[in-house]
Amino acid sequence: MAVFKYKGKTVQGKMVQGEITGESKSVVMAELRRQAIIPVQVKKKATEISIKIPGLGHKIKEKDIIIFTRQFSTMIDAGLPLVQSLEILAQQTENPALANCLKEVKMSVEGGSTFAEALHKYPQIFDRLYVNMVEAGEAGGILDTILNRLAGYIERAMSLRKKVKSAMTYPIVIMVVAIVVVAGLLIFVIPQFAELFVSFGGTLPLPTRIVIAASNFLGGWGGGIIAFSLITFFFVIKKLKKTEKGRLVFDTLLLQAPIIGPLIRKVAVAKFTRTLGTLLSSGVPLLDGMDITARTAGNKVIENAVMTSRTSISEGKTIAEPLEETGVFPPMVTQMIAIGENTGALDTMLSKIADFYDEEVNTAVETLTSMLEPMLMVFLGGTVGFILIAMYMPIFKLASLIS
Repeated sequence: MAVFKYKGKTVQGKMVQGEITGESKSVVMAELRRQAIIPVQVKKKATEISIKIPGLGHKIKEKDIIIFTRQFSTMIDAGLPLVQSLEILAQQTENPALANCLKEVKMSVEGGSTFAEALHKYPQIFDRLYVNMVEAGEAGGILDTILNRLAGYIERAMSLRKKVKSAMTYPIVIMVVAIVVVAGLLIFVIPQFAELFVSFGGTLPLPTRIVIAASNFLGGWGGGIIAFSLITFFFVIKKLKKTEKGRLVFDTLLLQAPIIGPLIRKVAVAKFTRTLGTLLSSGVPLLDGMDITARTAGNKVIENAVMTSRTSISEGKTIAEPLEETGVFPPMVTQMIAIGENTGALDTMLSKIADFYDEEVNTAVETLTSMLEPMLMVFLGGTVGFILIAMYMPIFKLASLIS
């Protein structure tokens, strides 16, 4: 997601300007037209270079949004006026950035804007899902209930991400340690042994020659070539992920990966069903809900599948049928959605699917961790063991010759 600066005209002919977040210029222009603004100029905001001094920079985290949402819901439920609630929360919050944002939102509401319109000005803090649910809550007079649902949704989404991150952190740490240990042995320790073995004369065992060749390669140009190749690879991947085609290819490969692919698919299904179910139960129209769900999917393959289904639904088809045709969602998901449509309880069914896949993600994370742990230990122990044996073989050979 990038920030774009825009200038445009309203239907009344008034010039407006501001900033909006979007994946590309075309997406931003479509969003402006949806807001009844005719875009005159849209350009990507230049990246600001800033120096962050510890203790002075404040980032608004999901936890801050959850606390604000819970507290705000309680205040509205207790009968406090909206402006007064915002003022109290702006004074009480420990995050200065969020406090400033809430003060500006309060001023917008006092100026005649609805709460949803005021939040819409801060897309980097309150995304489309948040704003649309608040808008539905205001229209239906159930803002406190909607805010409670929002807080619960954000908490579950954050918990899901933490589980996946925790599953990936351990193997990454082990791999980094393995690479550092092996590289340290090959670059700093093996050359000392190599000089000693050369002075012995004769032919060295094959494992020893392999290890010495690897050491010479890494200690010479080889190490620089590998480092440069890795940096270039990650730089190219980062650039490609910023393009539509690049993201599509990258996300497709992730979903098809042999070990991590099924886990990513389950996470995507859980997020899709949870988001759409929360939106529908809050009174957001189906087509708007599908659009928001697609934009917040986090995976281009899932996003394209949802948008394709949305087009079919707008033409009069059911929800389950086009979702099944995409081939992205498991049959069990589409069958349960079809049942939800037929019984008129689609939002409830989507929540049940999300709960089921949350458990599936938990199981997959535990299985992945338990499977990778011994594999990585065997890899690390085997690599270091091979190097040690290769270094001791000439010493054993020399000892036998001396005896």
